[in-house]
Amino acid sequence: MRYILAKRHASILAAFASANVLTAFDYDGTLAPIAPDPASAPMRRRTRQLLDTLAAYYPCVVISGRRRADLARCLTGVRISHLAGNHGAEPWGRNAEHAAQVRQWRSQLEQQLSRFAGVVIEDKKYTLTIHFRHASERPAAITAIDRAIRTLRGVRTMAGKETVNLLPRGAVDKGDALQRARRLLRCERVIYVGDDDTDEAAFAHTREGWMVGVRIGVRRRSSAPYHLKNQNEVDTFLDRLIRLRRAHRNGH
Repeated sequence: MRYILAKRHASILAAFASANVLTAFDYDGTLAPIAPDPASAPMRRRTRQLLDTLAAYYPCVVISGRRRADLARCLTGVRISHLAGNHGAEPWGRNAEHAAQVRQWRSQLEQQLSRFAGVVIEDKKYTLTIHFRHASERPAAITAIDRAIRTLRGVRTMAGKETVNLLPRGAVDKGDALQRARRLLRCERVIYVGDDDTDEAAFAHTREGWMVGVRIGVRRRSSAPYHLKNQNEVDTFLDRLIRLRRAHRNGH
């Protein structure tokens, strides 16, 4: 993976900044630091200011595994063009069959995992997230989670940061959501920034030529060709995009 802020890659960002480009971001671990309690994971004030400024210069979307209503709360006051929650299932994949499937999974998982203190099953209606960050018997809990997931029918799993995300097979994912947002906002190109395996469905579009994928941190097996060193560098990246757009508009 190549470092997107390196001087030798400046021309790539400059070319995208002068194009009809959509800027797109994951939330947790990307716009906001990973927090011990996901319910309280705010952006830094500086990040919020920069994101709001960025959204004045570019079409800007946020695509997250969070519920869309929760995501909207986190981004109140920021001029985002579009929000997609539940990995894209909200608003584009609200499916009653998938919701019923998720309810069944939750029932099964609660029966099998209830004895593990600190394991939390987050029901987001169209998807589930199993959190094991605070599991007191961590190795045993992880083994039990893996075993329990194998008993579920029609499940697609995606690893997160000390979480496992469960989606129905065939459900909308972040890659689908990114494509729909691109069409909705009539953009030719996309810059997408994310931090974990749930973002790989979006990064996969990089090979089609119309997208630059940027991952937070280096990972060998990623479809994102570029990376930022850590979540703190998101502020520098946002600032760079803003400056490039201003320079393009001013004819520099």
